[in-house]
Amino acid sequence: MKQFFESLRTEDWVVVWVSIPLLLLSALIPALLPNVPSTLATLDAWRNIALLFVIVLVVLYVGNRLLGRPLKGLFPSLCVVFAVSLLAQLVAKIPGVAYWGFESVFFSVLFGLLIRNVWHVPAWMKPAIQGEFFIKIGVVCLGATILFSDVMKSGIFGLVQACLVVAIVWLFAFRTARRAGVDERSAMILSSDVSICGVSACITAARVVGGDDRKLSYIVSLVLIIVVPMIYLMPWLAELILPHLFPADVAQEVAGAWIGGTIDTTSGVAASSMIVGETANSHAVIIKAAQNVLIGVVAFFIALYLSARSGHGGQAPSLGIVWEKFPKFILGFVAASLVFSLLQSGGVFVPDARGKLAEPGVAKMFSTVFFSLAFVCIGLDTRLKEIVSRENRNILRSFLVAQAFNIVVTLLIASLLFGVLKPMWS
Repeated sequence: MKQFFESLRTEDWVVVWVSIPLLLLSALIPALLPNVPSTLATLDAWRNIALLFVIVLVVLYVGNRLLGRPLKGLFPSLCVVFAVSLLAQLVAKIPGVAYWGFESVFFSVLFGLLIRNVWHVPAWMKPAIQGEFFIKIGVVCLGATILFSDVMKSGIFGLVQACLVVAIVWLFAFRTARRAGVDERSAMILSSDVSICGVSACITAARVVGGDDRKLSYIVSLVLIIVVPMIYLMPWLAELILPHLFPADVAQEVAGAWIGGTIDTTSGVAASSMIVGETANSHAVIIKAAQNVLIGVVAFFIALYLSARSGHGGQAPSLGIVWEKFPKFILGFVAASLVFSLLQSGGVFVPDARGKLAEPGVAKMFSTVFFSLAFVCIGLDTRLKEIVSRENRNILRSFLVAQAFNIVVTLLIASLLFGVLKPMWS
C-alpha cells in the first residue's frame, strides 16, 4: 500500500492533483476568479495580478511539497518568472499584436532568451524555473477547453475532414522530418503542430514524448511566425482558385474548411477567414474547433505507442510496463475534457449573451498562464547557439514542406467533402 501511495507522488500524478482545484474553481466560481488584465492602469488590474500570483504560488508550493523538492527560494524566484510571464501576456493582449496571432508563449520564450543570453540567470532565480511542471499543469487545464460539442457543430463532414487531415498530414510530416534527420521525438512534436492546431498541440505532444524543451520553443516560434503570412496567403489562394470550381455560396464553405484546416492558430483562422467572408469565417472556426478536439486523441495514441515500445530485447512489454511508462497527466487532460463536456451538454454551463461559456474560458486562462510561465523557464534555460543548430534548420525545412503538403491535401479534402458531397447530400 505504501508503494501505491508513493507512485501517486510522481510528477505526472502530482500535476493532476494540483490541477483539480484549478478546474473546480473554474467550474464552480468562474465569475469570482481573476483574469490576466490588458492594462496595469487600474486598481482592479493589480488585484487580479495579485490573486493570480497567489494561486500560482500555492500550486508551486503544494506541488514541490508533494514531490519532496526544496521549498527554499521559491518565492523570490517565482516573483521574477511570474513578472516576465505577465509582461509577455500583456504584450500578447495588445490589439495589433493579437491580430497577427502572436500568442503569449512566443513573447515568454523571447523575454526568457533575452535575460539568459544578454545577462545571466543567478542561482537565486533557479528554484522556480520548472518548465516541465508548469507545462503539464497547462496541458491538464487545456483539456477542459476541448468540448465534444465543438465536434458536433461541425457535423459529419467537418468530423471526417478533421480526422482525415490530421491522420494524413501527421504521417507525412513525421516521415518528412525523419528523412531530413530530425530526431523522432521532435518529429512527433512537429507533426502534431502541422496536422492539428499549432501551439497547443506542440506543447501537449512535447510533454507526452518527453522532447527537448529548446526544440519545442523553436517549433512554437516557427508556428507563430509562419502563421502571419498564412493569414493573407490562404484568402488569396481561396479567391484565386475556388470561384472557378464552385458556386459562390459553396466556395465560401470550402474556403472556410480549407482555412480552418491549415492555419495553425485559432486567432489566425478567425482573422484569415473573415477576409473571405462571414460564411467562410463561421465554417473555419468550427472546423478548427473540431481539429482541436483531436489533440487528446493523438496525444493518447502517441503515449500508448511509446509506452508499448518500451519492451526489452524486442519483446512486447507487459501491460504493467505500458502503464508504468504511460504519461499519467494525459489522463488528467482526457478526464477534464470529458467532465467539462458532460457538464456543458447537461446544461450546467450556460452561455453568456455572446454565446461564450465562462467555465472553459477560465480554464483556458489558467492554461495560458501556466504555459506562459513554462516558456519563460524554457527561455531562461536556453542558449541562442542551441536554437541555430543544424538540426533546427532541418526542422525548419521539414516544417515548410509539411505545411505546403497540408495546404494541398486540405484543399482536396475540403473540396470533396464541402464542394461535392455535402451539396449532393443536401
